[in-house]
Amino acid sequence: MSTPYNEDTPSHPHKQHLVRSLGFLDIMMIGIAGLVGGGIFVLTGPAIGLAGGAVIIAFIINAIITLFTAMGYAELGSAIPEAGGGYLWVREGLPRPNAFISGWMAWFAHIIAGSLYAVGFGSFLFSLLKTIHILGDHPLFGIFPFDKLIAVASIAAFTYINVKGVSETSKVGIIVTIFQLGTIAALIGAGFWTIYTHSNWSVNFANLIPNGVGGIVAAMGLTFITFEGYEIIVQTGEEVKNPKKNIPRAIFTSLAIVVVLYCLIAFVSIGAIFPKDIPSWKFIGHYGDLGITKAAELFLPYGAFVVIIGGIVSSLAALNATTFSSSRVSFAMGRHYNLPHQLSSIHSKFKTPYVAIVISGVVMAVVAYTLPLDQIAVAAGVIFLLLFTQVNIAVINIRRIYGDKLSYGFKIPLFPIIPITGVFLNLGLALYLLATQPLSWGITALWILIGFALYRMYTFKKEIEHYAPLVTSEGDLTRKEYRILILYTPDNPDRLIKYAIRVAKEKDGEVDVLRILTVPDQTPLSAGIAFADAARKSFEPLEKMLEQENILTHCLFRISHETTEAVLATIEEQKIDLVITDFEIYRNNRALQTLATCDVLAIRTTGDDITLFEFSDESERLNLSQGIKKNMVVLYDDRGDHSDLVLKATSWLEHSGKFNVSVLAVNKKHEINNARDTKEFEDPIAEDSKRKEYLEQVGVEFNEIYLSEETSKSSEKSANLILSAVNASQPDLVVTGATVGRFSFYLF
Repeated sequence: MSTPYNEDTPSHPHKQHLVRSLGFLDIMMIGIAGLVGGGIFVLTGPAIGLAGGAVIIAFIINAIITLFTAMGYAELGSAIPEAGGGYLWVREGLPRPNAFISGWMAWFAHIIAGSLYAVGFGSFLFSLLKTIHILGDHPLFGIFPFDKLIAVASIAAFTYINVKGVSETSKVGIIVTIFQLGTIAALIGAGFWTIYTHSNWSVNFANLIPNGVGGIVAAMGLTFITFEGYEIIVQTGEEVKNPKKNIPRAIFTSLAIVVVLYCLIAFVSIGAIFPKDIPSWKFIGHYGDLGITKAAELFLPYGAFVVIIGGIVSSLAALNATTFSSSRVSFAMGRHYNLPHQLSSIHSKFKTPYVAIVISGVVMAVVAYTLPLDQIAVAAGVIFLLLFTQVNIAVINIRRIYGDKLSYGFKIPLFPIIPITGVFLNLGLALYLLATQPLSWGITALWILIGFALYRMYTFKKEIEHYAPLVTSEGDLTRKEYRILILYTPDNPDRLIKYAIRVAKEKDGEVDVLRILTVPDQTPLSAGIAFADAARKSFEPLEKMLEQENILTHCLFRISHETTEAVLATIEEQKIDLVITDFEIYRNNRALQTLATCDVLAIRTTGDDITLFEFSDESERLNLSQGIKKNMVVLYDDRGDHSDLVLKATSWLEHSGKFNVSVLAVNKKHEINNARDTKEFEDPIAEDSKRKEYLEQVGVEFNEIYLSEETSKSSEKSANLILSAVNASQPDLVVTGATVGRFSFYLF
């Protein structure tokens, strides 16, 4: 887990950092280059063929949809401005292995995008050179296609520029992007002049939606990915001055400029041409990728030449931006040992991640030269949509984990409605591509499977080795299927062990005891090895206690800079099913609450209210000897999170003999009635009987509370009714799952 960003104190003081040398103009131009790409000349024509004049509506809707995710990028880019962008935030806000998979996908998608821009540049330049008779149709030596060689050469050139330094990359990017905007402005200006001189231009928009809503949706699916270049902006996070202010401004400014440009190019291309016997939109659509080129020939002298030049420059600008962004993803993954650590090396003179740049450039060149990019390009679109889905979820979780500890330059309004909407919109568009381009999903799934296999076989081991290495492991060689983890605390080492014993006996499981030695960020983890012998000896009393109970046990000793990192690594590595921990520790650790991938049983083991196996004072011992027990109320919702675990925990706690246990089942009248009418579920009465029978076996009282449809829609009304029913039992302890009804519990 990272420390919240502070501009004066790097969030990773033990790592090498890039130099903050980029200003607002620099990163805005990077964003424009990535957003425009070559798509404004290549994709606009086919989109017009699908939607006609309504392609402008498609662009605007795409921009609105994009805005939901762009706001998440603006918030996190201002609060956690480091190289890696979406990959880094997924690492902070989602459980393993989401971080590696998201980075693996993002790196691939940026490389594919860069390869496309390089191939587009090669095609445009080759066409121009053929037009002026410098090159012919035959490949070099009859083997090497000229357009592919030009693509590889362009990748090599921008790889070199990126290695030389961020300022050089930025200067070249600004020059190329300004030239790019100039060619686009020339087309728009000429188009508006033609429209001004033809009073009947409006007839080109008389049939605004020629192919209906379906045509608009198809155009949206084709062009949506062109509006996602803001992912490139956040990759500059570690190299931009005043990121809290500049990153959100650059995202929103570049997105607004590019949406206007796309709409204007579409407008003038349709409105400024008057072909015979065919509507202008259909004329453009007929020529597909060359539609804008053919339209430009009709309203601008040397229009085709201008479009070719514009395509060349746009492809170069986008190639420069994606070369930069792909290297920053691999650099961040190397920094976190999700890819070979050498990728995080920084050049001593140029202060750039030169290894990551060169490796990304080599892979990009191989892809550009060897692979058919049409279907792979659509797969890159699917990958970006899945990445954006993860980032929207991470936005919600990071707010919950860090709260006010992060300093935001921009915060999403209407939180969490905006990111939740972003999740559904991105998934919806991804599913649309599944229906229309199924091969793209096949390629995506294959790439994810390759990444997951790499993660399990190599990456995860390397990550743990460098973030939470296992110094010693003691215990039985055999393993049980069900595994319980408890955290060793030196001041009271056996306070949770009896709970673990009770669960292990019921589940026929094993108990793993984890001791963590945390060291400061500046101290190497190898310093903790000196404590290995002491750790082994400290486990001996616990091992004897577990052996007496005939419980299989393992004792683990890890060193880490961060306790939660070590716990999460152990959960993943040891395939833990249940963590038993102290309630106060769990309540104050929002990262563990959010990122743990197993069940958690949090128990308050000090004070008077929930001490089950230890006597906190003499009066409590006297109460138990006189048969005076505490009251425990269990809130149970059979459709809530962890509902099965709630009943099991009830059984475990009741076994101590210190509680009068009653279960309060929360039912919703309207759902029960619907279940009876539709027979969608089993008979609710029979289900209640099963629950009662189970609970009677463990000796607890079973009660029910019914929520009406109106009450269940209101958190306040539901809470008041449930609390009234709970308080009627005068409980000393309340046990509940993560949710009751439609509402969640949060530990503050």
